[in-house]
Amino acid sequence: QVQLVESGGGLVQAGGSLNLSCLVSGRTLSYAAMGWFRQAPGKERESVAAINWSGGSIYYADFAKGRFTISRDNAKNTVYLQMNSLKPEDTAIYYCAAGYSVGNRPLVRSTEADYWGQGTQVTVSS
Repeated sequence: QVQLVESGGGLVQAGGSLNLSCLVSGRTLSYAAMGWFRQAPGKERESVAAINWSGGSIYYADFAKGRFTISRDNAKNTVYLQMNSLKPEDTAIYYCAAGYSVGNRPLVRSTEADYWGQGTQVTVSS
C-alpha cells in the first residue's frame, strides 16, 4: 500500500518560512514524478511546484517562482517544499502527489497523479 504523508505545515507570520516534507512509503520514490499542490477555501486545487523523477526538470507556478524551492531525496523517499517570504494568500492545504506514468516530466497536472497525501495546513497571518 502506497502512502504519502506530508508534514511541516503550520501557522507563520507573513514573511516567514516553512519547509514541507512528503514521505513516500510502500513504493520507491526513485521512478516517480512528484508535485506539490494547494487548495484554498472556495478555490480549485492548483499546482505549486513539481519535479521529475531525477530532479533534472522542475516546474514552479508563477506565484512560487523566487520564493519556493522543490527538491527530492530518493534515498530517503522524501520530497521537500521550502517556502520563503510567505504571504497571507499562500494560506491553503498543501498536498503532495506522486505519478508513476508521467515519464520524464514533472507532475504538474493533478489528473496524472497516482497517489495523494492527506494534506498539511499552511496558514500565513498578516
